[in-house]
Amino acid sequence: MFACFSNARKPLAPFFAFTALLWLAACTVPLAPDANVGDQIDPTEPIEVALLVPGGSAQANDNQLAQNFENAARLAIADLDGVTINLRVYNTVGGNPQQAAAVATQAVNEGAKIIIGPLFGEAANAAGVAVAGRNVNVLAFTNNRAFAGGNVFILGSTFDNTAERLVRFGARQGVNRYVVVHADNLSGRVGRDAITSAVQGNGGEVAAVESYPASQQGIFSATNRILSSVRNSGAQAVFTTASANADLPIIATALPDAGMDINRSRFVGLTRWDALPQIAALPGLDGGLFALPDPGTSALFANRYAATYGGAPHPLAGLAYDAIAAIGALAASGNTQALTKSALTQPEGFRGTSGVFRLLPNGLNQRALAVATIQNKQVVILEQAPRSFGGPGL
Repeated sequence: MFACFSNARKPLAPFFAFTALLWLAACTVPLAPDANVGDQIDPTEPIEVALLVPGGSAQANDNQLAQNFENAARLAIADLDGVTINLRVYNTVGGNPQQAAAVATQAVNEGAKIIIGPLFGEAANAAGVAVAGRNVNVLAFTNNRAFAGGNVFILGSTFDNTAERLVRFGARQGVNRYVVVHADNLSGRVGRDAITSAVQGNGGEVAAVESYPASQQGIFSATNRILSSVRNSGAQAVFTTASANADLPIIATALPDAGMDINRSRFVGLTRWDALPQIAALPGLDGGLFALPDPGTSALFANRYAATYGGAPHPLAGLAYDAIAAIGALAASGNTQALTKSALTQPEGFRGTSGVFRLLPNGLNQRALAVATIQNKQVVILEQAPRSFGGPGL
């Protein structure tokens, strides 16, 4: 269903709640940046893969996610052609770093050649550190860039990737002067940094950066200050970190109500505006920009999952499928180096459950995204997600 890209084979809910995972400094993984981590395999033999999930927790959501990750991984295994994967599942008890380190070590002791998961950033870091000396890579579900690098690759969609996609699209439309508006909390500041880096890296200008306390009253108290900054800067766009299920409805209402001209300075969003149906009805977002995964590809996976398991997948479930599909595609080509860093980071990337993606040598990832807007209270795709790397948008 989803395969590795190669020159020989050209055929190719809500916004993730975990964008607010703990953004803490990672422990240093004792590996050289250019170390080609990963054991050789015999691709004709079963590949031992460990799946670390947040099961065993007192939180129902953790256990639901654990089951979704396992379901998606087993669905991917069933879709493989000519490759056998032996999957063993280990619980990390939510995001417990000590447990993650312990089961990662156990998994390698029991023969795992690569680890998929865990979810939470600190747990992913702990697992990576635990097996760094064992020549084993970790494909973690987190989107927390602080923990990427060494033998840890993050699969979750990052603010950096989204900001880069939107800024590049904006530049082609003549938009290059931004005011960045963010909540004064950890995820807001991380989003702010991703936006400013993308704007400056693509030759644009950050005319101003404005923050607000992460509350309704906080936004109202900051509205006039933000509006003044937008007007005085001559910004063509207001790039906000606000999320659909939190501050976006307030910020997208308060600024236009106070007099911001959305035809002169339209909103650009770092988060998914299609996460809640009522978001499209906000007049302030009309004509604004946001990014989302390839809707067609995402629907294919969701339908396949529902047909197999009788319910819709969690928005993060596809990450487990992606990891298995990448491993399987590399092994199917007969690559004995399939689990090494050099193979996992091949520039042509892989087909995933939400479009094409690739892992980068620094442990981050790049995912193809579509650019959308709101017109007449409807989500409208302005530019489809690229189907391969090297084309427009990637």
